[in-house]
Amino acid sequence: MALNGQMMDRPLTIGSLIDHAARYHGGTEIVSVEADGDVRCSDWAGVAVNACRLASALQRLGIGTGDRVGTLAWNHQRHLEIYFGVSSAGMICHTINPRLFADQLVYIIRHAADRAVFLDRCFVPMIAQLLGELSHVEHWFLLGSIDDECAAVIPGLKSYDELIVGGDPNFSWPDHEETLASSLCYTSGTTGLPKGVLYTHRSTVLHSFAISLPDSLGLSARDSVLPVVPMFHVNAWGVPYAAAMTGARLVMPGPHLDGESLVRLIDSEAVTLALGVPTICYGLLAAAAEMESALTSLERTVVGGSACPPSMMDAFRENHGVEVLHGWGMTEMSPVGTINQLLTKHESLAPADQNSLRHSQGRPIYGVEMKIVDGDGWTLPTDGAAQGDLMVRGPWIAQSYFLSDGVSALVDEWFPTGDVASIDADGYLTIHDRSKDIIKSGGEWISSVTLENIAIAHPDLADAAVIGARHVKWGERPVLIAVARAETAPDPTEVLAIFAGKVAKWQVPDKVLFVEELPRTATGKVRKTSLRETFADALADQDAEARD
Repeated sequence: MALNGQMMDRPLTIGSLIDHAARYHGGTEIVSVEADGDVRCSDWAGVAVNACRLASALQRLGIGTGDRVGTLAWNHQRHLEIYFGVSSAGMICHTINPRLFADQLVYIIRHAADRAVFLDRCFVPMIAQLLGELSHVEHWFLLGSIDDECAAVIPGLKSYDELIVGGDPNFSWPDHEETLASSLCYTSGTTGLPKGVLYTHRSTVLHSFAISLPDSLGLSARDSVLPVVPMFHVNAWGVPYAAAMTGARLVMPGPHLDGESLVRLIDSEAVTLALGVPTICYGLLAAAAEMESALTSLERTVVGGSACPPSMMDAFRENHGVEVLHGWGMTEMSPVGTINQLLTKHESLAPADQNSLRHSQGRPIYGVEMKIVDGDGWTLPTDGAAQGDLMVRGPWIAQSYFLSDGVSALVDEWFPTGDVASIDADGYLTIHDRSKDIIKSGGEWISSVTLENIAIAHPDLADAAVIGARHVKWGERPVLIAVARAETAPDPTEVLAIFAGKVAKWQVPDKVLFVEELPRTATGKVRKTSLRETFADALADQDAEARD
């Protein structure tokens, strides 16, 4: 006969996170850089009070459980208060990516049916142009003081600061189930319309536990954390919630994500952990070199969003003594799936061998299961050599999309990531490519990610992407699309020489083409669909020779 345990059944809610932070880490600082560059300081207790004020004020406006509340904002204290105030009250915090195209912004605000939207002043002109298509939004709130210019372009615009003044600082979070929806993020829509991913309180709290573990991101009350990854990008990788859980000090950079601003913030605020995408990290490293900063306080940085080039890892470690944690995840995964931390048995390896291990995306954090399958769905071996379609499952991984009429996104109870990967015996995951980006040449696969990581280490290249171009003989062949670091582009033959000895000769790109900049998605990833459309026939001359 089954016997139930006799432990308390307390719901895992976002309200419990901010309550814990206020109660046991109330005096821990929250440093926030404003749009004008001024630095505003508060603490977890202050954030909690304002979150309560906000929740009660929204309820008085008639916004209730399950209603969506949108944000168009950078990383700062007010945005943090919205994160906790909205979700803890039972409403849904919908973070909106302002880097999306106008039609995508309209689509997701309408699809989410946001009743209220909070926005930074810098986004007022953009929203003013779209108001005619967003008539369903009942309340627009400016995160800061309202001036005549803002009031004139958005009729009825209200002030966030004035809203919360009238709120109840002792507001009690309503009792609700941990499976209640808490927040909503949309994918960047690179292959169609953006899709909404609706998180629960339970999934968010469990994800916070997992990313705080020592062999994950290792957050603690002794950390000073700089989330450079925007709060509108998969909830800043879950860091705001984990920081509340652990009582970490937060340093919020606002809109100032250039290398010089970040270096000054790291040095002035003694940041120990920073998190961002590779493009931002390149700017940080370049600025640190120019400013002759050793980034003394910085102990580790988490790089995700796209593959971290080995040359970047080397620069952080050799020039600044900073450990780079390579990570991987997806919007549908809340988002963290793997983090690259070494095992005890790796401590005796030579530094070069340790560095080689760090190039993979790492091992699954607790709660994430992974497997790779072939085209028929058969599970492939985890020997580090077999490559297949990556499938995942776990308690913070989506099973369907928002308003999808119950249509499951799963295949045999697993979520298909769209990545081609290999997994070794220790669980280390290597993403070889997106399934739509991998290059199929003469029946063999070529990883564009591998070629890009090699190319970006070339001293004369500022950026690089590899695509497959049509080829009459081989089907596809790799082409390197590069951005030169100087006004005069380097010789293509000299650029291709960097691949010698690093990949097989048949994997070396057939051609190098230079562009002024690479097209990127709203989340900073290279828009390869655009590159493939532009350069699909880049090897037409080789096709002509093959036909002759």
